[in-house]
Amino acid sequence: MSPDMVISIGQKALEMAMLLAMPVLLATFIVGLVISVFQAATQIQEMTLAYIPKIVAAMLTVFLLGGWMMGKLVDFSREIFINIPLWIR
Repeated sequence: MSPDMVISIGQKALEMAMLLAMPVLLATFIVGLVISVFQAATQIQEMTLAYIPKIVAAMLTVFLLGGWMMGKLVDFSREIFINIPLWIR
């Protein structure tokens, strides 16, 4: 296995990790931003106010997009396992 191939596999793995994490991170970022604006407008400075809505947003995102995320992960894993004999030569 050449170093270029190892770098390529690592790059694909990082791209897959970013693709799978992005929806959850984006949802929690948007919810956090909305709550921050709300806190600034109402002058409520409670630090724990943002945690529950962020957790709910993350769970809802995983619930709605979990099938798609699992499909992408299974396809990537299948591609890795199928190509192992080609890479070992």
